[in-house]
Amino acid sequence: MLHINKYCIVIILLFLSQFSVLAKNNIQRQKFKNEVSISWGWNRGQYTPSDLHLKGDNYNFTLKQIIAKDRQSPFGLDPYFKLNRITIPQYDFRVGYFFKDNWQVSFGFDHMKYVMQQDQIVAINGCIFNADSTYNGTYTGSNIQLNSDFLTFEHTDGLNYLNVELRRKEQLFNFKKIKSSKLLNIDMNAIAGFGIGIMYPRTNTHLLNYKRYDEFHIAGFGFAPVLALNVTFYKFFFIQSEFKAGYISMPDIRTTEFKSDKASQHFMFLQENISFGFRYKL
Repeated sequence: MLHINKYCIVIILLFLSQFSVLAKNNIQRQKFKNEVSISWGWNRGQYTPSDLHLKGDNYNFTLKQIIAKDRQSPFGLDPYFKLNRITIPQYDFRVGYFFKDNWQVSFGFDHMKYVMQQDQIVAINGCIFNADSTYNGTYTGSNIQLNSDFLTFEHTDGLNYLNVELRRKEQLFNFKKIKSSKLLNIDMNAIAGFGIGIMYPRTNTHLLNYKRYDEFHIAGFGFAPVLALNVTFYKFFFIQSEFKAGYISMPDIRTTEFKSDKASQHFMFLQENISFGFRYKL
């Protein structure tokens, strides 16, 4: 089992130090003020183990340190490039505007996925007193197997992170400065920033003998620093790789059709993105 809490903290500190270096850079090779950018891409994610607290009229218990993974679709023309199916993979959409020479504000939609691993064995604390459940009882740290009869829990449509980011962009290199280079109009840029937003998951849950439930609901918030490498071709088109390390807190996750039933959890995450975009100066 991979514990990435301490690695997230180290990466966040590295991001913040890199952000500081970029912000103090007085050699501004290119100014981006009034530039608009739009990008689309895909992501992979990793999550720390987390406690999952489930509460309702007939139960109140906590599952300790559950393990979850992402679920990226196998790469292919379908669904990645099929217009009516492009939102099936884990994707990222972002639009941004440079309000100063090197400072950009952007809005993004990160469609991640979070799948609790079935059949894992975890500790449980609390009680279940549903007359129709075979799991009735009081639990004080005993182990339980998370099979489909007991709990299915997935943010698969998805773990949606709607966020606003402040980013700083600095040009690292311009290939036009190499006289012998045939790679004209190609720039390499470094980007560092920080974002915050709301979590709007559509959580697929099947708990005990309740009906399966999966509706969109604002469940909490998240934040994450970001570090990116941008390669721009002929001023207008770019490829960008991004790395995020952040924190998600969701105290209000809907789990059944009844509003009194809800779950809560918080965890740290890593996210690796690759995106393609278009930029234009107004």
